[in-house]
Amino acid sequence: MKQIIVLLILSFAAILPAEAACLSQSQARQVVASGKAVPLGAVAGRAGGEIVKAKLCKQGGGYVYVLSVLKGGKVKTVKLNASR
Repeated sequence: MKQIIVLLILSFAAILPAEAACLSQSQARQVVASGKAVPLGAVAGRAGGEIVKAKLCKQGGGYVYVLSVLKGGKVKTVKLNASR
């Protein structure tokens, strides 16, 4: 049983590397100020609803915004390209 739990944990860990690469607010401000990523306001119109939470994350060689978006009474996760 312990082996199954360990395998499940390792499987989920392999799925979450993008979350682990999310930046703190101060790091995100520095990346946007340096011009490596666009400000959230530049992509907010493509979110498809009201943004209730936003994180700037490093993905591959660029950046994405991982957004929690409220639309029609439901919250969904949306990823938008933030790289310049």
